[in-house]
Amino acid sequence: MKPLRYLLLGLLTLVPASAATNLKDILSVEGVRDNQLLGYGLVVGLKGTGDRQQTLFSAQSLANVLKRMGVTVSATLITVKNTAAVLVTADLPPFAEPGMRIDVTAASIGDAATLQGGLLIMTSLRAADGQVYAVAQGAVITGGFIVGTVKTVNHPTVGRIPEGGLVEKPAPSVAPVTIVRLQLHQMDFGTASQVADAVNKKFSGPGAELAHALNGTVITVKIPPAYLSRTVEFIAALERLTVDPERPSKIVVNERTGTIVMGKNVHVAPVAILHGDLTVEVQALAVAVPAPVEVPGAAAPNVVLPVAKVVTTDEKLKNVILKEGATIEDLVRALNAIGSTPRDIIAILEDLRAAGALDCELEVI
Repeated sequence: MKPLRYLLLGLLTLVPASAATNLKDILSVEGVRDNQLLGYGLVVGLKGTGDRQQTLFSAQSLANVLKRMGVTVSATLITVKNTAAVLVTADLPPFAEPGMRIDVTAASIGDAATLQGGLLIMTSLRAADGQVYAVAQGAVITGGFIVGTVKTVNHPTVGRIPEGGLVEKPAPSVAPVTIVRLQLHQMDFGTASQVADAVNKKFSGPGAELAHALNGTVITVKIPPAYLSRTVEFIAALERLTVDPERPSKIVVNERTGTIVMGKNVHVAPVAILHGDLTVEVQALAVAVPAPVEVPGAAAPNVVLPVAKVVTTDEKLKNVILKEGATIEDLVRALNAIGSTPRDIIAILEDLRAAGALDCELEVI
């Protein structure tokens, strides 16, 4: 087990407890979002690394493409190793207009070895409503490669086509008309109340509040009469407002990697922790066994038998006492001083939560 100082990602001491943040960093405008696109296509031009004969749909797709071009051929008669069937994905940004370029990703769905050097032919990209919003085509750039038959680097069956998608239909974005609905990225009633207060302080007149927090996520804002014809300027002004978001105390533990991420201002209730260790060691012993046949002058051979010798060592309990007002930083330093491993820290944190001694949320991933 590596020392704790190498596996603990660290205390978040660089971020002040209170820091002004622009609204654009903690919320978004309802209706202004990306839309995911999906399509099925073919990558051609591979150097014998495409789908094999057992992948039937790639041959059928190629036959359909050739048929649209006036070439009729049976899919069962095609044996082409430079073609691979792929699924193509892309994100359509809000307010995207026809003619805009977007990045696309192609991933093999057959048994192709690599997409390196391939060319994606024209592929329709559809949204969840089934309509085509973009088409994709271009050279596939992979982040990996294959060396012979013994070494594969990264994932050569997935590649990207920078600006390989062409928007054909405007994105289904909803522009605010009289009311703007703001959505916090993380639900928090205190932060939602601060956002409403900041908007009212900036734009509301006497006796008329334009912003109201509906819950811990959504804040509704009435567009002032002076901005009804300038909604873009009003939203830009909203995004420039600043608040001090209330960040809940939280500890994240990854048991698979032994990683712990925590905030410095997390407090621990007065508690005593006892830490001990028990080591069990099993050793094999060499036992002399006489030869099965008596031979004059022959010595008995030594044979290693599976006889176990159990040795136990029990260390003294190591005591850690935390006084009132102690933080997680104090706890980590104390546990590190007695030689605790990251696994020990994880177990201790879970026990502290069960005992009600942690003033924060503990999330195990």
